[in-house]
Amino acid sequence: MPSITLTGLTATTPDGHTLFQNLDLSFDGGRAALVGRNGVGKTTLLEIISGALLPQAGTVSRTGTLGVLRQTVQVAPGESLADLMGVTTALDVLRRAEDGQATADELASADWTLEARIASTMERVGLRVEPATLLSTLSGGQRTRAALCALVLTEPDFILLDEPTNNLDREGRTAVIELLASWRSGAIIVSHDRELLETVDTIVEMTSLGVTRYGGNWSHYRERKALELAAARHALADAERRVAEVARAAQATAERKARKDGAGQRKRAKGDMPRILAGARQNRAEATSGDNARVAERRRTQAVEDAAAARHRIEVLQPLSMVLPSTGLPTGKTVLLLDMVRVGYERSRTIIDGLSFSLTGPERVAITGPNGSGKSTLLALIAGKLEPWSGRVRLHTDVAMLDQQVSLLDPSRSIRDNFLRINPDAEENACRAALARFMFRADAALQVVSTLSGGQMLRAGLACVLGGTRPPPLLILDEPTNHLDIESIEAVESGLRAFDGALLVVSHDEPFLAAIDVTRRLDLPGRGAA
Repeated sequence: MPSITLTGLTATTPDGHTLFQNLDLSFDGGRAALVGRNGVGKTTLLEIISGALLPQAGTVSRTGTLGVLRQTVQVAPGESLADLMGVTTALDVLRRAEDGQATADELASADWTLEARIASTMERVGLRVEPATLLSTLSGGQRTRAALCALVLTEPDFILLDEPTNNLDREGRTAVIELLASWRSGAIIVSHDRELLETVDTIVEMTSLGVTRYGGNWSHYRERKALELAAARHALADAERRVAEVARAAQATAERKARKDGAGQRKRAKGDMPRILAGARQNRAEATSGDNARVAERRRTQAVEDAAAARHRIEVLQPLSMVLPSTGLPTGKTVLLLDMVRVGYERSRTIIDGLSFSLTGPERVAITGPNGSGKSTLLALIAGKLEPWSGRVRLHTDVAMLDQQVSLLDPSRSIRDNFLRINPDAEENACRAALARFMFRADAALQVVSTLSGGQMLRAGLACVLGGTRPPPLLILDEPTNHLDIESIEAVESGLRAFDGALLVVSHDEPFLAAIDVTRRLDLPGRGAA
């Protein structure tokens, strides 16, 4: 049976930071997902499994064939889909056979089922182009599906997928999710896509402390994590009870000793007890008191340590929740109005044609549509970065836009300095309190933006925009969950749920849209590259 066994693996970053150490893990024919914070080593582990990277220590044992889908599909000049699939020569033989020009040897070795298998595989991944199509003419999402098609065609025993749904539109994501749901061989997947994670058999959580395997899909994993949180809360309550009990016992012991010492002193003062006997009793009492104090201190220290560990566990497991200042946006106020807008980048190709749309009050609207339908173009239009060819765009309130690069932040400055730049009236205490709500506490607020991960950067952008005394009534987000780990996505969701203004969001992530309570959708039909 095909299997992958990892024994004693240790890996470090180029600057010497240890990602994981003495890691033992095995995979059989099921579908396993690797989850964890960005930077914990998920992609590195995939590269070690594939043989593209050597570990600092440990071994990898593989039986069966392996196929790898990487995050970025590299395209060579003139390379076609058939080249990527490795079937160009085989298809040429079939063409010559159809024209009666194939040699006897070619006819004997021809793969007569190849075209049917290619068509079936392309249908499974939702790719509708000819094998001769140049990869350079495909969008990023189409290239990902092309690479997946090439992978599936070889029918490997294991497939390794690194964020396979990133940069895919709704149709592409659905095709990949359905493919994995029907996949019957082995698969190891790095993903933050919660829809995709519902199709797996096992969740492997990677943390700085090691790996934990959870049988079942994402929903089952979340149920287990909820039980762990409940257990941690119970452990905290128990530890705090023991701290209180130890304190009460110590107080009672001290009071009894004080009473006993007082009685002994009074008796000695009367002269009823020989001096030697009184001294011996006093020494025994002091020794017993010292022993009791040491036992009590050990119990107190252990209870305090247990309470601290339980609090830390709760901080790790507990979903983020927050309260934000109000935007003061009235329910009936028109926030945004587009009237018969027409726009594009070249006069010969219109991207958006005759679009009318209005946003009223604290509505939450998702802009959806296939890649190339003009979603990013529409956001640029609303943000004033693009002028319409005809029609009107009217903004009736302040707006903040967080693009995928979070370009409103100055990368050379700290999170704190960016907050004070964007909110010039904020005082230091208010700034620190706002950043703490978004998990940038103490020195974390002093991190320079250019050093942040994608998830940290988006969280910092939200903190700077929404954490001021008067957040903008309209917030625009462009694919906010791309390249974020699940913990960062859930932190962003929590912040957006606490926001009482209007939201305009471009996203293909359905669980994310559901989590932020989207109330309406603006679906753009495909018209060309955006």
